[in-house]
Amino acid sequence: MSDQQLYTEGLHIAYSERTIVENLNLSIPAHKITALVGSNGSGKSTILKTMARIMKPKGGTVFLDGKSIHSQSTKEVAKQLAILPQNPTAPEGLRVSELISYGRFPHQKGFGSLTAEDKKIVQWAVEVTGLSQFYDHPVDQLSGGQRQRAWIAMALAQETDMLFLDEPTTFLDMAHQLEVLQLLQQLNQEQQRTIVMVVHDLNHATRYAQHMVAIKKGTVVAEGSPAVVMTQHVLREVFNIEADIIPDPRTGVPLCLPFELAHKVSVSAQAAEPVREPVLVGK
Repeated sequence: MSDQQLYTEGLHIAYSERTIVENLNLSIPAHKITALVGSNGSGKSTILKTMARIMKPKGGTVFLDGKSIHSQSTKEVAKQLAILPQNPTAPEGLRVSELISYGRFPHQKGFGSLTAEDKKIVQWAVEVTGLSQFYDHPVDQLSGGQRQRAWIAMALAQETDMLFLDEPTTFLDMAHQLEVLQLLQQLNQEQQRTIVMVVHDLNHATRYAQHMVAIKKGTVVAEGSPAVVMTQHVLREVFNIEADIIPDPRTGVPLCLPFELAHKVSVSAQAAEPVREPVLVGK
């Protein structure tokens, strides 16, 4: 895996006239899992899609290895990074092997069929994601976790150093969430893949990511290791919650135990203050 550099300078993103992100300067560390966290509507998915060239910014630049990512061709970018959008859907009846083979498109010339090398890489992606027994199964007949693994296998078949995922565990039960997250962790540890993902569950972010970026209204409030980002101050600022932070008994990473909305605590504290009699001037 190469040490690809991905970063933004002065990024400005807007939907029509509504600004989502303004003057964003963000760098993604190579060979790490980075988790983008924030409340709904904070702009984290928009940032992810813009950095992956799905969206075009109104201003500023996303740089991939020193070149503007939006000045490069789709095929050129697809050889360097793969993106798995939120809730992808496959055509009815499409088989797992066919879906994964789509990942070879950036490496094909014209409309050529799969080469021996393409087939070898597809088979590798099937094996590394544990889908060998489902090779000829229709994608729409797989469980949620198996389906996500099939999409990740397609992304792996692109043979990119970077993998972007927008909420990869949404709508999955706990077992399937762990299945997907442990696969991503394995890909990072064993193959040094740089992984960037939008995550809702803060404890998943601290357990599986080495780098976190906390976002509020399109602005980076905090970034760094889980120990740096997962603090009561950041949780109050970004999520408007009060929480206890405890170490994970297995790994020592910080875990979040929310217990109240921050503004409610503030109101409760005010209500608990003793009522003082008014001082009457002149008496």
